Amino acid sequence: MERRPLQPIPTSSRSGPNINWSWASRRNTDLMSGMGVSPMEKDPQDIENTPQEQVKKLTPPAKREAPKEKDDKFVLARRPRFSMNKKSATSMSWHLIPDELLLNAFSYLHLTDLLRVSRVCKKWYRLSLDESLWYSLDMCGSHVADGVLGKLLPCGVVVFRCPRTSIGEPMFKDVRSIRLQHVDLSNCSLSTDSLQSILSRCYKLQNLTLEGVKISDDVMRSLAQNPDLFRLNLSGCSGFSPYTLATLLKNCTKLKGFNLSWCYFTADHVQATIQNLPSSLTELNLCGYRQHVALQDVETIVTRCPNLIILDLSDSILLTADCFTALKRLHHLQDLGLSRCYQLTTAEILDFGKTSNLKALMVFGLVTDDAFQLLTEALPHIMINSTTFTTVARPTPGPNKSSRDIWGIKCKLTRQCTEALCTAHDSQP
Repeated sequence: MERRPLQPIPTSSRSGPNINWSWASRRNTDLMSGMGVSPMEKDPQDIENTPQEQVKKLTPPAKREAPKEKDDKFVLARRPRFSMNKKSATSMSWHLIPDELLLNAFSYLHLTDLLRVSRVCKKWYRLSLDESLWYSLDMCGSHVADGVLGKLLPCGVVVFRCPRTSIGEPMFKDVRSIRLQHVDLSNCSLSTDSLQSILSRCYKLQNLTLEGVKISDDVMRSLAQNPDLFRLNLSGCSGFSPYTLATLLKNCTKLKGFNLSWCYFTADHVQATIQNLPSSLTELNLCGYRQHVALQDVETIVTRCPNLIILDLSDSILLTADCFTALKRLHHLQDLGLSRCYQLTTAEILDFGKTSNLKALMVFGLVTDDAFQLLTEALPHIMINSTTFTTVARPTPGPNKSSRDIWGIKCKLTRQCTEALCTAHDSQP
């Protein structure tokens, strides 16, 4: 067979962008004949090497058309696109943080910082007034302006320490009750109306000291509406009648510690006290009533309060050795104060100490140095004149008067930013 020479490819076609390669099917026979082969016949039973079963498995299933009657319910769901830029990936809105988490963080703040965060936004202002953050408050030694306590105490204050402080009018906005339970207002400078405004809203008081504060009958009536009162210190108080004092003692039947020393009392006040003492008392201080406490009064005290552990009758100059007979009936008595009871002798005190279960005995002004040495040697189980001041119903017993603990409870919020508090609460976001 005559072979035809190959035709050169035109230059224009080689450089062109589109090259069409083609082969005429009618030349297949001539080419195969020149090579000495014949074309293979197609086998109808073996069209492809791939098995038909595999072909069927690899074939995707046909799409099923949705019925037209449900077109109106068709919803196209799309995944939200998240921006991958650095700002959106690391930032989060404060409003998405749960309130519980913020309150937990706020609980570690002191008063100054708590006031600052309350100005950030309305949500933080609302959270800053949560009752859990205002459980205890200490404003000792500061000047509390008018209207401050009217904003603070309704926030949920339970423990309030404010001794030796000048307090203005509270100016409460409503008459609802407050949560106060443990209050120290010793030696505060405030009017009886201001004190009445505070105590008239208290119904759950447990521990209260008003030492050195002038009170009134209205204040005593407000105190009488607290049946769960546990400790009460009215040392050095004045301005109330024997009748309201008796009413208080009749209503407060759970009273354990009662300090009524050195009040400006008449004989009627003393008798109203002794005749109405609750049997629940374990600590009693009635020192300072020089000619108003006699032997029969001691017998009444022992009869009405058989569970006394601490008893202070100092400066009762009418007491004689006959009172020891009544005091021996107090089987739980451990701490006894008889300082400046001048009719008692060292020998009588020594005889009583040998037969009692006392652990502490205060006899200041009764014994000389030699007699004191004799008592300490003869009564080694009793501490003689170990403490100068009484601890009955006092919030911070002992010499550590600067402690912020009252009745074993530590006050967290302090008085550092009282003025800022008024500003923060007046100018909410």
